[in-house]
Amino acid sequence: MNTVSLIQAIRGPVLLITLGALMFIDYQGIYSFGRTWPVLIIVFGILKLMERVGVPAGPSEPYNPPPSMPPPPFGPGGTTR
Repeated sequence: MNTVSLIQAIRGPVLLITLGALMFIDYQGIYSFGRTWPVLIIVFGILKLMERVGVPAGPSEPYNPPPSMPPPPFGPGGTTR
C-alpha cells in the first residue's frame, strides 16, 4: 500500500475521531462546538496536503501543440499508397 492510499484510507476515521473529540470538548463545557468546528476543516486540509505531497512526481512531458492541418491521405505525387 503506498502513502497516498494509506492517507485516503485513514481520512474518514481521522475526521470522525476529530469530530468525536470536539463533541467531547463541547460536552465537558470547555469550548462550544460552534467555536471548535473549524478544526475539522484544518484536519481535512492537512490530510489533503499530506496526500498531495505523497504523490510521486512523474516525468513531465513537453507540450506538443496539435498540428494545424492533418497530414494528406495520399503519398507523394498525389497517388495512393
